[in-house]
Amino acid sequence: MKRFLIVSLLCGLFSGSPAFATKPESLDLYLLIGQSNMAGRGALSEADRKPDPRIFVLNKENAWVSQGEPIHFDKPGMTGVGLGFTFAKLAAAKNPGVTVGLIPCAVGGTPIARWKPGADLYEAALARAKLAQQSGRLKGILWHQGESESGDETKARAYAENLAEVAAGFRRDLNAPDVPFIAGELGEFLYTRKGDKSPFARVINEQINTLPSLIPHAAAVSSAGLGHKGDELHFSSEALKEFGARYFAALQSLQATSSRSKKP
Repeated sequence: MKRFLIVSLLCGLFSGSPAFATKPESLDLYLLIGQSNMAGRGALSEADRKPDPRIFVLNKENAWVSQGEPIHFDKPGMTGVGLGFTFAKLAAAKNPGVTVGLIPCAVGGTPIARWKPGADLYEAALARAKLAQQSGRLKGILWHQGESESGDETKARAYAENLAEVAAGFRRDLNAPDVPFIAGELGEFLYTRKGDKSPFARVINEQINTLPSLIPHAAAVSSAGLGHKGDELHFSSEALKEFGARYFAALQSLQATSSRSKKP
């Protein structure tokens, strides 16, 4: 009972009401977790704000809505273009008849410790994902985080182990043991960030790239050539859209590998 009350309070970070305003059926669901570069900080255009009829977003009131960017709401006034909406458009375009449901749960400035099983952001995202599963099937978990650990060598070198724990927890608790888990590299621009604020960003990326060897059905996505929006921290809108396309390509690769392994 105590655990239930704690989780209910934590969900207040994301939602105002547990009820669905609308309830689409049979959605292909994708959970978006991590920190600000998953939440999206890219500059918005009017075109970015336009909804796509085949994409629904679980909003902060836990209602399925048809909307465009921004889909996250962790820091009102700061959220913008992210990688998730482009990813969803590509997923819908590739699969006629499919409607995509995005579950945005990323929160800017957060360390991986808060995303491990039992921690506050993990439990809040888990509750939203379970609610979303009433309307479809989880098809993937998209992760981008690590900037918060890039200034500490000990944390950086433990990153892959901690990330594997995050992935295993969500798979277990969402009863989705084989769901693809896709993690993107930090921006290469962090390697030379002014003030040496991220001296171990390269180590974080090396760790992310070991994830597929640690757990099955996982992929690491390259950030090569993707630029920042001028702050040496957040990817630009154009970069995030390209990143979304790379995440989708990684999903397709995992799906193709899985299909081949199932053939007699």
